[in-house]
Amino acid sequence: MSDGEILVIGGGIGGLTAALAIARSGRAVRVLERAPEFAEIGAGLQLAPNATRLLDRLGVLDACVEAGVLPERLVFNDALTGARLTHLDLGEDFRRRYGGPYVVMHRSDLLRILVEACRTHGVALENGRGVDEVTTEPGGVTVTCADGSRHTGVLAVAADGLRSGVRGRLSDDQPIDSGYVAYRGTIPMDEVTGPISLSEVVVWFGPGLHLVQYPLRSGRLLNQVAVFRSPGFAAGDPDWGNPDELDAAFSVTCEPVRMALPSLWRNNRWPMYDREPLDNWLTGRTVLLGDAAHPMLQYLAQGACQAIEDGVSLADSLDRHLTDAVPDAVSVDKALHAYQDERIPRTSHIQRTARVWGDMWHIDGVGALLRNEVFTERAVDDYRHVDPIYGA
Repeated sequence: MSDGEILVIGGGIGGLTAALAIARSGRAVRVLERAPEFAEIGAGLQLAPNATRLLDRLGVLDACVEAGVLPERLVFNDALTGARLTHLDLGEDFRRRYGGPYVVMHRSDLLRILVEACRTHGVALENGRGVDEVTTEPGGVTVTCADGSRHTGVLAVAADGLRSGVRGRLSDDQPIDSGYVAYRGTIPMDEVTGPISLSEVVVWFGPGLHLVQYPLRSGRLLNQVAVFRSPGFAAGDPDWGNPDELDAAFSVTCEPVRMALPSLWRNNRWPMYDREPLDNWLTGRTVLLGDAAHPMLQYLAQGACQAIEDGVSLADSLDRHLTDAVPDAVSVDKALHAYQDERIPRTSHIQRTARVWGDMWHIDGVGALLRNEVFTERAVDDYRHVDPIYGA
């Protein structure tokens, strides 16, 4: 039994950030992770300043920069013609404007850094703890795991991902399949053929598809993600999004894009999901966080960033409202409501904006021509479209 603890369900980026932020305030935290070890699926991760300045506050930014890359530019190209449309400078002026750098890194590196920091700050980390039930008690919350273990605490934080079991207590909604699928892959830089910049995050977009490329691990690896709209999904094919569809979709693109396809992993693919925003993340003494609360499409590269924001926001709210060693129900309720009142408007806006950006990236015909014209005419020091995201 762990009466005075805060229980975090899920040991991904959001759950571990929350655990670290809360533990740094001197509170006891226990993370219950279903998997046998702490691991992230996938490869590259983009961390914008709204996340990195919080990682700096948590004392882990230097380790992230050392493990990752500080790109100089975010570049947008036409995937059909190869033309460069515009770019966003990510250098010193950018960092001064937003109070933090733009970092690209391997997901597993960020998770490792967070695990090590959590251990340093006394967070209890438990693997193999799949959660079956969460019950609000008169003085707290009890979490029962599939292996029969029971943990009691002040409150529970459900950071259990896109298919959150805890979210089912708040809503009967289901993940929304966008009909797009992603293929990912990394390749050592010395095996890359063709011109690749070690200082840029490059996005190539075209009708119903896009490719993202950027370096990882101090420039030793190239990360690539190819995304396309599956015709098989629309036709109801159970094998939709297969490698044959990948090759067909990108066959119309320019040579630098086509050259990326052989290095993608073909034995796994990631359908792209989100959900409709919720207007409540709270049930009893349990609150949602990260993808459990607001799964979003990847076009803004904000999924992990928003989970990091959630974790710090929750810790701040607990600091403001839980002033007693054993907080009463009223204080816990105030803290959790303050957290969701701060976070729901922001994450809901970003969820919806990500859908709009996806439509803009993938538009065809006259719409694509107009988009390219707007991008080409954009001043490179025009930050108005990212100010609300990076500067919040």
